[in-house]
Amino acid sequence: MKLSDIQATLQALHTSPTKSLGQNFLHDQNLADWTVEQLDIQPDEPWVEIGPGLGSLTDFALKRSPHGTLIEKDDRLIDYLHEKYPTLQIVHGDASQFDVRSLLPGGPVKILGNLPYYISSQILFNFTAEACPANGMVFTLQRELAERLAANSGSKAFGSPTLLIGLRWKVQILKMLPPTVFLPAPQVESAVVSLTPRASGELPDCDRSRFSKLVKLGFSQRRKQLGNLLSQALPRWKDAAAELGFQNTVRAEALSLEQWCRLSAWPAAKSDLPLGQDSHGEQFDIVDQNDCVIGKTSRKEAHEKQLRHRAVHVFIFNSKGELFLQKRSRWKDVAPLLWDSSAAGHVASGDDYNETAPRELEEELGVSTPLTSVAHIAACPATGNEFVALFSGIHDGPFTLPPAEIECGDWFSPELLQQWTLSRPQDFASGFLECWKIWQTSKNS
Repeated sequence: MKLSDIQATLQALHTSPTKSLGQNFLHDQNLADWTVEQLDIQPDEPWVEIGPGLGSLTDFALKRSPHGTLIEKDDRLIDYLHEKYPTLQIVHGDASQFDVRSLLPGGPVKILGNLPYYISSQILFNFTAEACPANGMVFTLQRELAERLAANSGSKAFGSPTLLIGLRWKVQILKMLPPTVFLPAPQVESAVVSLTPRASGELPDCDRSRFSKLVKLGFSQRRKQLGNLLSQALPRWKDAAAELGFQNTVRAEALSLEQWCRLSAWPAAKSDLPLGQDSHGEQFDIVDQNDCVIGKTSRKEAHEKQLRHRAVHVFIFNSKGELFLQKRSRWKDVAPLLWDSSAAGHVASGDDYNETAPRELEEELGVSTPLTSVAHIAACPATGNEFVALFSGIHDGPFTLPPAEIECGDWFSPELLQQWTLSRPQDFASGFLECWKIWQTSKNS
């Protein structure tokens, strides 16, 4: 929208930009078109705009794809947006509180917006969460925040946001913007930044939960030496520093993103084996069509020859009725990076289903809780030729997720899961889909 259009629209709405909402409307049409162009939105691709305001970016995004969602907090603009964009989905709410999990059934999505500067960090952390299916983002931010996100180690701008967002996203500053392109003109300069997902293997393997914990501790007091801040979380600090090749008197901002990854993986980092590589052979019982044991073999042979064997799946619900799902580790030999049951695993040779289920729950989520038997599922292609005993239990977490097994995890309502599994079954391990189908049948019977 041109400056005159923005002024006329605000006058017609009997309103004005609100400082408390951080409203600064972009009036440079060429810049708006260029900003949207950086996302490369395809004709059938879904997109989400945060804080559309009067539609400066929306008009150009809509030209590229009709599948848009607008998230707007300002009560005064909702009716206007509904009238101007009747074909778009409009969410009236705070983007920092928006449930990014609701985007999963639509598949990969592009995100854009001129973010309100007072709440940009909270919005960024929400939309860069593990469960968000974004495959590219372009935002206008306050220049200071943009420089922090894109900072290099050793600089004053380098800090915990650089690392926590940089672990999953590559941040690039595309253009600096003067205050004069906005109405009203802000007191600070702005920057357009792009966030693109990091490729698998681009950074050293690490425990993401431990990474977050160490980074937050390491930057809690910037003037202190890192060893003092990490003394409890990493008691063998001097050994880690010596093996990873930096001084034990180093401060947090001196370590690069790659070094923080290696530190959070230490002492596993000194091994040449990937975190998820199994160094010992598992033995499975081979069973017949009636689930009776007829022999024994290795995990590798059972999978390669599609021999019938046994497994357990555990569904853990919280007090809200949401189901916890894990995203399988990228190092898994079967269904890597797909969503799966709360806990699942093979029944080792000589063991049974009832003793395996609680053990898998403790190994994968770090908790124990009473389990109830739900169903016994016959071996079939969907289960990987495994007979599966399905159990359920209740626990509100928190959980401890082993990085060798689990990439991340989150809670999902049954309604969202049903929509997601129907619209994008390719996002899930086939064994979970079979268990979910059985679970749904058991609840409806």
